[in-house]
Amino acid sequence: MLYEPKDFSALLGTPGFSEQLLNNHFTLYQGYVKNVNTLFEKVGTAEAGTPEYSELKRRFGWEWNGMRLHELYFGNMTKDAVTLSDDSPLRQKMAASFNSGEACEKNFRDTAALRGIGWVVMYYDNMADRLFNVWVSDHAENHLAGCVPLLVMDMWEHAYTLDYGIKKADYVDAFVKAIDWNAVAGRLQ
Repeated sequence: MLYEPKDFSALLGTPGFSEQLLNNHFTLYQGYVKNVNTLFEKVGTAEAGTPEYSELKRRFGWEWNGMRLHELYFGNMTKDAVTLSDDSPLRQKMAASFNSGEACEKNFRDTAALRGIGWVVMYYDNMADRLFNVWVSDHAENHLAGCVPLLVMDMWEHAYTLDYGIKKADYVDAFVKAIDWNAVAGRLQ
C-alpha cells in the first residue's frame, strides 16, 4: 500500500461533533486513501490511450483531493480551543487581505453559507501575498493553482447532517470553535 490513512481519533470528544459523526467521517476518509492506492496501482498497469486508462486518470484526481482535503480538514481541528494572536503573521495576512482578521473570518463563514456541497478553503497566494476564501465544488473544481490551502472546512452533508440536520450555520459555529489556528498558521510557512 502506498498511503496509510492518518489517525485522527484524537478529535473524538471535540465539542459540537458527535463520536458517531466523526467515526463515520474517518471511515469515509479511509475509503479515499484506499481508492488512491487502488487507482495508483491500476493506472500503472492500464494501457495508455484506452477508455479504461482515461477514466482511471480522471478518477485519480478526485480520490486524491478527497484524501488530502480530509487530511487538511481534520488536521486543522482540535478538541481544545486555540486562538490566533493579533501579532501572528497569519492574523496580519488576514487583516491585510480583508481589512481585519474579523472580516476574514466573516468572509470565511459567508462563503460556507453558500448553497451546495463542497469545501471552503482559505488559500494563500504567495505571488500576490494575500489570502482568498474560496468555495471548492466537489473535490476537483475551483482550486486556485499555485496557492496553499491554509484552512479547510468540509461542507458536504456527511460532515454535519448527522448532528445538525440542515442547520449549516450551527455546524459552521462548531467548526470555527474547533479550529486549531496553530496548525493553520503553520501551513503559512
